[in-house]
Amino acid sequence: MKDMYEIKIFGNEKIRTKWDPEIEEYYFSVVDVVNVISESNNPNRYWSDLKIKLKKEGSNVLDSVENMKMLSSDGKFYKTDVITTEPLFRIIQSVPSPNAEPFKVWLAKLGHERL
Repeated sequence: MKDMYEIKIFGNEKIRTKWDPEIEEYYFSVVDVVNVISESNNPNRYWSDLKIKLKKEGSNVLDSVENMKMLSSDGKFYKTDVITTEPLFRIIQSVPSPNAEPFKVWLAKLGHERL
């Protein structure tokens, strides 16, 4: 199976993705999405804190998070948290941000283009 890693662009930000033809779904780098949605100076820390909050709330969305090697800005592959579209919407809803709604529209459009 050919790896189908891609960089998707939302605004000026890069979102690392991988298409899985077996399940016909994208996997998205959660940190990249959190970076866009939260506009945090430290998206890794924001994601770490959000995971703690979601666990305390009893959310099962974290059960959908997987680790996958994705290409980093230094050209190497590192394990990163990834998630498919449906549970990603639930994570986006957990981040208070004016960027959330435009990002959800972008995700829906991306999925529609794949059909």
